[in-house]
Amino acid sequence: RCSCRRSGGGLVQAGGSLRLSCAASGRTFSSLVIGWFRQAPGKEREFVAAANKSGVRRYYADSVQGRFTISRDNARNTVYLQMNSLKPEDTAVYYCAARILAYSGSHPLSAHGMDYWGEGTLVTVSS
Repeated sequence: RCSCRRSGGGLVQAGGSLRLSCAASGRTFSSLVIGWFRQAPGKEREFVAAANKSGVRRYYADSVQGRFTISRDNARNTVYLQMNSLKPEDTAVYYCAARILAYSGSHPLSAHGMDYWGEGTLVTVSS
């Protein structure tokens, strides 16, 4: 069992930055592939970023490429999402998720393929 506890989020002006974090417990963190997803009001949950088990391989949605950075600290069992140059369209509830199956880092993760989910955290970007 893996529980993911998230922190970060809140209200920020367009162009600003936020860092989300997600701490996992209950399972060897380094054995999990980690992803961030988001869900805006009235929309389906979408992929944002992913990192393989070592954190060396990462993949981003086109909409956040160059602005967001996913990283992980396996010693602290924590994954981060640094979000810079935020835009109003980034407003959403953000979720961290993890899965056991290995990941090449060459394509988006599917929300349906994730084994564990953290609590969502709301990010609101004002214009």
